[in-house]
Amino acid sequence: MAIRKVGILGCGLMGSGIAQVAAQAGYETVVREVEQKFLDKGISGIQKSLGKFVEKGKMQQADMDACMGRLKGTTNLEDLADCDIVIEAIIENAELKKETYAALDRIVKKEAIFASNTSSLTITELSMATARPRQFVGLHFFNPVPMMKLVEVVRTILTSDAAFDEAFAFAKSLGKEAVSCRDNSGFIVNRLLVPYILDAIRAYEEGVGSIEDIDKAMQLGCGYPIGPFTLLDFVGLDTTYYITHVMFEEYREKRFASPALLRKMVLAGRYGRKTGAGFYDYSGEKPVPFDKAK
Repeated sequence: MAIRKVGILGCGLMGSGIAQVAAQAGYETVVREVEQKFLDKGISGIQKSLGKFVEKGKMQQADMDACMGRLKGTTNLEDLADCDIVIEAIIENAELKKETYAALDRIVKKEAIFASNTSSLTITELSMATARPRQFVGLHFFNPVPMMKLVEVVRTILTSDAAFDEAFAFAKSLGKEAVSCRDNSGFIVNRLLVPYILDAIRAYEEGVGSIEDIDKAMQLGCGYPIGPFTLLDFVGLDTTYYITHVMFEEYREKRFASPALLRKMVLAGRYGRKTGAGFYDYSGEKPVPFDKAK
């Protein structure tokens, strides 16, 4: 089945980014949100993102207008009925995702592929909420979606070869580099990344180095673009804390367990950039490390 029309569930940071790249790639794209205010915010974000491309000379105004013309927003699931692929990018809550998939399964045409952008939940569990587990895959994009080249394409033990191949080709058609993953919690990137950032917190707890020095050491010593604490603040400490629970539940290994300090930071409401404070305080002109701002 050729993919011509793309449905996106969720118009938040990830959903709007996926909708943008799909529309840019020439696909008719429908993005659904639960409330109009969230939809308006997401569509506005897409317009701003494309506008920056135009300002920098990376896109013509006519191309931006055409891209926005291919994009439709809605608050009704029924508007996804004739999509060839539907990509879910809603809150990382397994029960809510499964409820949404069950409702969607009754609406969207039977031959369509379902995909989840989850970063930690298993695709198999989500697929069992539908009558189409053979047409169910993971498509894990990375933030910010328009800039990040990687997509992890995840197959379960039930995913058909045809559905996987179609999803893999679709990811490449968006201008992305696709990699094939088995359906384990965290896939490839988070399976390796999460223990690294949790170990950085433990190293700080044990007095190995300051927040600033650990970040600087990993940047300059390993060539990473940003250090682990800056990355944690960008991803969100609350999001990371949730992911640790999901991954520890599957693997039962200490390297996936949440350090005490991460829990305390989340309890204190220090989620990172989204709240203005995490391992760094962002209230001034420059970020100030938490251990210097106390």
